[in-house]
Amino acid sequence: MAHRHLEQSLALYDPAQHRSLAFLSGQDHGVACLSDASWVLWLLGYPDQALHRSQEALSLAQELSHPFSSAFALNCAALLRLYRREGQAAQAQAETLIALSVEQGFAYYCAHGTILQGGALAMQGQGEAGMAQMLQGLEALQATGAVLRRPYYLAVLAEVYGRLQQAREGLTLLTAALEAVHKSAERIHEAELYRLKGELLLQQWQGSGSTVPVANPQPLTLTLPVEVEAEACFLQALEVARHQQAKSWELRAAISLGRLWRQQGKHQEASELLAPIYGWFTEGFDTADLQEAKALLEALES
Repeated sequence: MAHRHLEQSLALYDPAQHRSLAFLSGQDHGVACLSDASWVLWLLGYPDQALHRSQEALSLAQELSHPFSSAFALNCAALLRLYRREGQAAQAQAETLIALSVEQGFAYYCAHGTILQGGALAMQGQGEAGMAQMLQGLEALQATGAVLRRPYYLAVLAEVYGRLQQAREGLTLLTAALEAVHKSAERIHEAELYRLKGELLLQQWQGSGSTVPVANPQPLTLTLPVEVEAEACFLQALEVARHQQAKSWELRAAISLGRLWRQQGKHQEASELLAPIYGWFTEGFDTADLQEAKALLEALES
């Protein structure tokens, strides 16, 4: 429904007629719709169409020479690149956003850019530097009084903690993020929060030194309490994603659950879960998520 309304708005948009409204409302309507459409398309499972809309938004903003609209488009573009797990591209967009925001005095977008740059650095293996950048950006964003998108930023930071083998700290952040979701009803990233919670629960248990009794002849098939809890998180992520028709979040949740089931020896169940979801996609096969799904399916079939 969101995508349909955005496309209807774009059909009514005329740059020549409406460009002056940006100086009254603060940002250009066409840039905003194109940028928002890029997010919606990614969530719906169309990563390539999402990238195309994002590039259209950036081009239109540049053509209009309206700095605040450019900041909006860059912010959305950097976020989309993080969704697509393209750290280098996300970093480039975030750095451009920071430079523009500093030049124009956009404290709000400077904070967003700093957070996104930190997430991009961490995605490229610079965990400590990325974490420091994200914490700096989150502090700056809090100073503006803004709360929009905070749950997702906490999720990205929690994932960074996970990369640095600090699962407990990451889980604390996810608890805060889920509380913020239930308080604000900003549920766009809810499925990903539950998925990451499951991943970090497993990581925390694996890092604790806990082991399955050696006497068990098939240790991977033994279901432990932490695995039950993690599985419940992955199933919750799937339920939320399906309710929202968010195919990209659904795919990630299915990968996480499929990986767990494979470790438990449930190869058939994992394949039956993941195969139809992967098969639904018609584009984006060069993105990290779809490549990971394909590799897992091949491993399940071998």
